[in-house]
Amino acid sequence: FPWLLKTLTVCGGWFGLTPSAAPLAPLGTHLPSRDFTSSFLARVLLDAPMAVRSQCCLYFFPLQLHSDQDRGDGTVKYILNGDGAGSLFLIDENSGDIHATKRLDREEKAYYTLRAQAVSKRTGRPLEPESEFIIKIHDINDNEPKFSKETYVASVPEMSDVGTFVLQVTATDADDEQYGNSAKLVYSILQGQPYFSVESETGIIRTALSNMNRENREKYQVVIQAKDMAGQMGGLSGTTTINITLTDVNDSPPRFPHSSYHLSVLESAEIGSTVGRIKANDADIGENAEIQYSIIDGDGQDVFSISTDRITQEGIITIKKPLDYESKRMYTLKVEATNTHLDHRFLHLGPFKDSATVKITAQDVDEPPIFSRNPYIIEVHEDTAAGSFIGAVAAWDPDAANHPVKYSIDRHTDLDRLFNIDSGNGSISTLQSLDREMSKWHNISVVATEINNPRQTTRVPVFIKVLDVNDNAPEFAMFYETFVCENVKAGQLIQTISAVDTDEPLVGHKFAFSLTTVNPNFTILDNEDNTARIFTKRSGFSRRETSIYLLPVVISDNDYPIQSSTSTLTIGVCACDRDGNMKACSAEALLRSAGLSTGALVAILLCVIILLMIVVLFAALRRQKKKEPLIISKEDVRDNVVSYNDEGGGEEDTQAFDIGTLRNPEVMDANKLRRDIIPEMLFPFRRTSPIKDNADVRDFISSRLQDNDADPTAPPYDSLATYAYEGNGSLAESLSSLESAATEGDQEYDYLSNWGPQFKKLADMYIGKDTDTDIA
Repeated sequence: FPWLLKTLTVCGGWFGLTPSAAPLAPLGTHLPSRDFTSSFLARVLLDAPMAVRSQCCLYFFPLQLHSDQDRGDGTVKYILNGDGAGSLFLIDENSGDIHATKRLDREEKAYYTLRAQAVSKRTGRPLEPESEFIIKIHDINDNEPKFSKETYVASVPEMSDVGTFVLQVTATDADDEQYGNSAKLVYSILQGQPYFSVESETGIIRTALSNMNRENREKYQVVIQAKDMAGQMGGLSGTTTINITLTDVNDSPPRFPHSSYHLSVLESAEIGSTVGRIKANDADIGENAEIQYSIIDGDGQDVFSISTDRITQEGIITIKKPLDYESKRMYTLKVEATNTHLDHRFLHLGPFKDSATVKITAQDVDEPPIFSRNPYIIEVHEDTAAGSFIGAVAAWDPDAANHPVKYSIDRHTDLDRLFNIDSGNGSISTLQSLDREMSKWHNISVVATEINNPRQTTRVPVFIKVLDVNDNAPEFAMFYETFVCENVKAGQLIQTISAVDTDEPLVGHKFAFSLTTVNPNFTILDNEDNTARIFTKRSGFSRRETSIYLLPVVISDNDYPIQSSTSTLTIGVCACDRDGNMKACSAEALLRSAGLSTGALVAILLCVIILLMIVVLFAALRRQKKKEPLIISKEDVRDNVVSYNDEGGGEEDTQAFDIGTLRNPEVMDANKLRRDIIPEMLFPFRRTSPIKDNADVRDFISSRLQDNDADPTAPPYDSLATYAYEGNGSLAESLSSLESAATEGDQEYDYLSNWGPQFKKLADMYIGKDTDTDIA
């Protein structure tokens, strides 16, 4: 048997031993032995159950191999080798029946190659040569189509044309593509119509509806089915889901929700501060929704500006210039919003810009006063008399109410109280004479305060320049130690002098030097360069005769009015060598050259002795035992304690309280300045005491207490009020007899009865005396 058998086929009820070029025979057909070169006979056991035969692709039908050498006496043994022999395929060695041991799957293995041989049981020798045959498993439709993903994600721009490609999906089928339609797939859409469609053969998904707007609907879910058997009934199918998102395009122009907006801002708002925000709505997202705001018209273009908040896409209106409620209260702006990224395909849906009107109201704020200038510079000559007007400042309330303003000087900037200002009109005057040589500039601060609202104040610096006046005479620039040698010759230069002047004339200093009188010993020569030279007028000076010469020198300036001074040059006579070097001078000359006379030394010594005596006396006083105070009780709560160290002088004692002062309030200072602080006003307002004449002291003190409680300048703590004024004298005038008439008869004493009970006894005495005199 040369084994022309090539393939043993089992499928769909067909079985056969297929020699070369031989067709498959129907199931159960016995092929003629002449078609084979071997005596093998293959046949199907027709008594196999139908269930087995209907599952021919799963179970191998029972197959029998038979050799012509087998006479049925049991001497032939069949052997099977190859793919699956002994495990998947078993052969009955006596009968040659071949059985499959388990289910067969073409998708796992489509071909099995086996080798069969018949041998003698007695000798073990092959009865025929080994032959090879192939078992081919024919396919049936037992696998459904499967997609590579269960869920796909895709996107397509909104407003796309019909047929725009979205995504291609592909399914696979494990069945045999070459056998029937088991693996021929057809795609269809189960969900997603009418928005999308799918090509049945390729699985390409396309848009099926035009003008799909993302702003209306953004996400879609599409279900695609793949079915084998070319989509016929009975075929298997598989599905997949595609989540499709419409991406944004700039097809929606910006639009303001309102045609006009109303905003308000305080007039005191700083430059750059935010007035408010407005926003134009754009249904697009991302860069397609980016908006640029601008002011295209209105009377507030120069006052306000607008910018874009890149996060919120809002228009931020800010202040560009200061606002003034009193000048302008309402501003109008025309604001435009424009898309920054345009898509020319959708310009027909525009215009892609919109405008709105913004009205901004400036709100009034109580502002502090405003000065006409800042700073003020005032020039004043140093010889200006005290109380003279030197300049003025002006301030006003910028609010519509225009409240009155009062002026004052910050006394911390004028500690010497050199200037005063009129609180009503702002005129500045001097309180003291000014000296440019003491200070060339005075920098004070003037405060303007609203009378209705004292919290609203404004300060302005006032620079007062003191102009120079020639009020200082020139003097020696330094102390000169001048000496002349005894052997000096006439015309010898002994000293060169110069002068200084604290004044500063505009054209510079020009000093003139001269002697007060003609001096027989010395002469002076003006160098006309603000220096002068002193020459000897004779020779032969002697220390024994005169050891010191005093030379008065007159120094004058050239300014107006001309100022001059006389400075004395002290010239000592000294012994010198031939070269003119000083060898010895008298002690008095040395003292005078040092500028100290004998009288000055004595005065200095006396001052030192007096200081030492004062120190010793002070130390002795401190050693004395302190006297006990008049009031030692701890329960005493009086504010003021008056201690008398002596008996006093009675009514003439001015160190204690004088009742006459309280009886005569018009003679006392009603607003005595506090001694612990510098008052704000140089001339404080003087209140007139409500107590007149001889009113009760208690009422007067109560009134003074009320005045001080209501006085804002009064100290906030208890203090000692010192009454140092004795008064104008007794209400009864002088009782002295110095001005009495020469005779007692000229006196009239009737007025004594009007003085009160205190003088009743005196009145009786004098009036009675006059009566007796008249009777006599």
